Amino acid sequence: MAGLAAFGLLATGCSTGGTGTRDEGEAHTDKVSHASPTPTAATEAPFKKVNAVRLLKADPKVSERVKADLKPCVKDEYPIDVSYGHITGATGQDVVVNVMTCGDAVGLGAYVYREDGSSYDNVFTSEEAPVYAEIDRGDLVVTRQMYAKGDKPAFASSEIVTTYRWSGTKFAKHDQVENDFSKAVGNDEGTEAPVPPSP
Repeated sequence: MAGLAAFGLLATGCSTGGTGTRDEGEAHTDKVSHASPTPTAATEAPFKKVNAVRLLKADPKVSERVKADLKPCVKDEYPIDVSYGHITGATGQDVVVNVMTCGDAVGLGAYVYREDGSSYDNVFTSEEAPVYAEIDRGDLVVTRQMYAKGDKPAFASSEIVTTYRWSGTKFAKHDQVENDFSKAVGNDEGTEAPVPPSP
């Protein structure tokens, strides 16, 4: 009898309509069916890919030395990095191109091209190797590795990181930081760190 009474109480509780998923099922389905996506940055038009190699070879501001080194490493793969963004306030896109060596990826030159209608204008050039440029939160950040005598390519003594901002007609230096690296890491002897003895 006690079991039947408990069952009766449960049945009564469910029939009141105060709780349970039945009351909300239809309303939620209706809301979802009429929802429209909110515009986000992801819905913006994608960047237009450019032929960076052709751009560099046709650019009189790119030195003959860099152009001579601008050759495929493997088949048609060139040693270049290309980034797209908006860093000059132009209505079109900006393109940052880095040219490197095939073997150890040393930066030979860094360039910024600003879209102007159907063409691109070179608005920044740095060929003080090794150099590398990138877009960071709307700024142009250029890193130069500094080597002392005896430094290996993989272990520079320091680096200078310069942040540039568009001034309306050109890039102006906004900030500069120099980082000195420890010689204890990657020393000239090339020895590996000692392995601790097993417990």
